[in-house]
Amino acid sequence: MAIRLSGMNSGMDTDALVEALVSAKSEKKKTLEKAQKKHEWTQDAWKTLNSKIYNFYSKTLSNTRFKTDYLKKATTSSSSAVSVVTGSKAPNCVQEMKVISLSKAGYHTGAQLTTTGEDGKSSKASYSTSTKLSELGISFGTTTSVDDEGNEIEASEKRMFTITSGGEAKEIEISGDMTIAEFTSKLSGAGVTANFDEKNQRFYISASGNGVDSDFSYGDDATTNEVLNSMGLGRTAVTDDNPDGFMGVRLMGADAEIELNGERYTSTTNSFEINGLSITVKNTTDETITLTTAQDTKGMYDTVKKMIKEYNELINEMDKLYTAPSARKYSMLSKEEKEEMSDDEIKDWEDKIKSALLRGDSTLNNVASAMKSIMSQGVKMSDGRQMYLSDFGIATAGYFSSAENEKNAYHIDGDPDDATSAGKEDKLSAMIAEDPEQVADFFSSLSKTLYTKLDELMGRTEYSSAFTVYNDKLMKTQYTDYTTKITKQEEMVTKWEDYYYKKFTAMETAMASLQEKQSAISGLIGS
Repeated sequence: MAIRLSGMNSGMDTDALVEALVSAKSEKKKTLEKAQKKHEWTQDAWKTLNSKIYNFYSKTLSNTRFKTDYLKKATTSSSSAVSVVTGSKAPNCVQEMKVISLSKAGYHTGAQLTTTGEDGKSSKASYSTSTKLSELGISFGTTTSVDDEGNEIEASEKRMFTITSGGEAKEIEISGDMTIAEFTSKLSGAGVTANFDEKNQRFYISASGNGVDSDFSYGDDATTNEVLNSMGLGRTAVTDDNPDGFMGVRLMGADAEIELNGERYTSTTNSFEINGLSITVKNTTDETITLTTAQDTKGMYDTVKKMIKEYNELINEMDKLYTAPSARKYSMLSKEEKEEMSDDEIKDWEDKIKSALLRGDSTLNNVASAMKSIMSQGVKMSDGRQMYLSDFGIATAGYFSSAENEKNAYHIDGDPDDATSAGKEDKLSAMIAEDPEQVADFFSSLSKTLYTKLDELMGRTEYSSAFTVYNDKLMKTQYTDYTTKITKQEEMVTKWEDYYYKKFTAMETAMASLQEKQSAISGLIGS
């Protein structure tokens, strides 16, 4: 960089002069920066629109391009005790069922543990999870061993506790030194869930799952029985109040059971899969429940309505972008221009530019035109007839009757949510009721054609990524090119600034030398 002497001898504003001399090149740099920013906005506008197109393609059309998306069945139940999901193979009929029992998991709430005081009275115990099993009154002998130095070592005797879970018997090694926490942890590793509640002084054992097959049982050996009794989980006398003969309360695992059309079915869960129906029972009831399966005409209508609604939203957006008012008189703002405007003025100005970024865009027009053409050309049915949306009471409102940017939107006659067509005869519902197969054929074919066309338009190319309708890769390259050009222009500005400062510095140096000589001559003359 050249040494810069700013008018020390000439009195000139060198910085201002240099700025003026390189202004053309500086303006070119600013122009490139503005163009890059506008290009970035255009990229963002396309990303937003492409996301909407892709969602319509991957969700709306993907979920409506097969007949099975329309020909759905629904089952109503006469009782809230049952819910039903209907498969496509379920027969259209009326069935009767009863809920006999619900599925349950085995559960044992142990009796509250007590201790006996010196006065012979019993009271609530105060054991903790760190209490050793020997302290519960379980008898353990001792074993003696000799260490390497010949010393005798006594240890608690090992005994085996037996439990069966899910049909698999397991033995757990226990000793008097084992804590309650260690014991319940070993039980939980054996296929049940075991806890000790210090506040209530009770053991709780529960099965790992619902149903008879997932239930648990205890062994009948002496050790197991002794441990169970000490923990309030053992056997006691069978009485009318305790027919199972367990200490505490023992709930046995049970399967859910229903009766459908006179035949009984069981399940380890509360769900049943029977002849195309997924039945979930919630409560038992003495009543006979009626299940009515029929074609889901409302569901079919809603599927068509949803597809039309989402098509309208997308095509209206595309028309709005394509026919946006011109923003030609709104140029990109420079830093200096923004400094003279308020934040609201800047936003309003830039919003006008952004709204017109895709105005008249040929790619946008190509996508929108393809979609409009498919919607208007109709579908060739299996019997050779050509059918159109208008045959189902679906049409645009007309050029002069439509709101701005809604001229290509479709309206369903009789749709209560559409003020434009609500008062007309509901032809679509009538056709669904009369011939649901025909309706499903038409709309699945229409959606499939739209899906296939968008799939083609979103195909990967040299200039665009997969599932992208615009040239995103090309636009990314163009953005990088702007960065390169801006950098080169910055270098050019700096180069010319250095050049001019070098010239002015030379001039200032020469003038300084001349002034020294003049001073010297003046001094000689004066002397």
